[in-house]
Amino acid sequence: MTADDTSAQETSAQAVEIVGDATPEQVAALVAVLSGLGGGEEEPAPASTSRWASRERLVRRDVHAGPGGWRASAFPR
Repeated sequence: MTADDTSAQETSAQAVEIVGDATPEQVAALVAVLSGLGGGEEEPAPASTSRWASRERLVRRDVHAGPGGWRASAFPR
């Protein structure tokens, strides 16, 4: 950690002063709410996989009985 990183973290953190009688549960609730509002870093979007790499293809499909049932086995889902 460099001095620049430390100063950036210190400026982003803000002190919160609770005035009055607050129970530890109330302080914990306040911290939880403020932490949730913080946002943070966005999660990267999941990489899309092709239909050929899908494990779903390996599962056997239902048997289609009746005329034209063989055609249903060739169609993609």
